[in-house]
Amino acid sequence: QVQLEESGGGLVQPGGSLRLSCAASGSIFSINAMGWYRQAPGKQRELVAVISSGGSTNYAASVKGRFAISRDNAKNALYLQMNSLKPEDTAVYYCNARGVLTPRGFYERDYWGQGTQVTVSS
Repeated sequence: QVQLEESGGGLVQPGGSLRLSCAASGSIFSINAMGWYRQAPGKQRELVAVISSGGSTNYAASVKGRFAISRDNAKNALYLQMNSLKPEDTAVYYCNARGVLTPRGFYERDYWGQGTQVTVSS
């Protein structure tokens, strides 16, 4: 069983910074892709940033240059450094893992965390 747990959300003023963390637990040998998604009230969940096991990254245009995704493969951990935050960044942020190798085999499916709230407001 693979579980993801996010932390680091909160309330921040416009222009401020936050760092989100995601810890993957369970019997995990490796994870292919990991990413951050977000969902604002009344909107669909959208991609924020993804990173491959080799470190290749991809960002949504709206966050490029402000956010930085990183991961620690040894710890099965994922991070999102968010700078220059804007009110439109307000959303629940979800951690995602796709393609997990476990002692029972390889699972080409999505795993999701419960989400962490990020609110950008003065």
